[in-house]
Amino acid sequence: MKKLMVNALSIGIVAALAVGLSACNRSADAGTQVAQAASAPAPAAPVPAGPQYAQVVSVTPVRSTSASQQVCHDVVVNQTAPPKDQHNIAGTAIGAVAGGLLGHVVGGGRGNTLTTVAGAAAGGYAGNRIENAHHQPQVTQSVQRQCNTVAGSDKIIGYDVQYVFNGVTRTTRMDHDPGDRVQVQEGVTAVSDAR
Repeated sequence: MKKLMVNALSIGIVAALAVGLSACNRSADAGTQVAQAASAPAPAAPVPAGPQYAQVVSVTPVRSTSASQQVCHDVVVNQTAPPKDQHNIAGTAIGAVAGGLLGHVVGGGRGNTLTTVAGAAAGGYAGNRIENAHHQPQVTQSVQRQCNTVAGSDKIIGYDVQYVFNGVTRTTRMDHDPGDRVQVQEGVTAVSDAR
């Protein structure tokens, strides 16, 4: 039995030594890892997730200015001239002669003079009305050059935006005023809807 006890005790001592040695190796590995961690370079700072914004320092409108200019074009102008015989003298005279002749032929005896005068008056009136109805307005056309001065324009075509991102001041041209801040991507202006 003594032999059995000696064997059991030997096995116990060997097991205890194995466990102790294993613990020493683990603590030695931990020390090596700590030393390696201390000598390794620090990991890079994490890049923030989501959009990044830069502070806008100034916004300067960029303007396009055009000078006043004169624009000319040709216009057709119609002019109406009054008739040459405004009082219808020719029609009245011809009508009076024709009426007088007709009255003279129709009338006879003592009433001949009266019918001649009445025919002349009626013929003159009729000739005047007929000539007046046949008057055509005298329309003449001419081409005239008309010029107008068109005012110049002054419009904004963009904005020069100066902003600060990670301590660096940069300038970019945008199509609108971004407000107090501007969204950036890798230091380059990407989106400008932030206010």
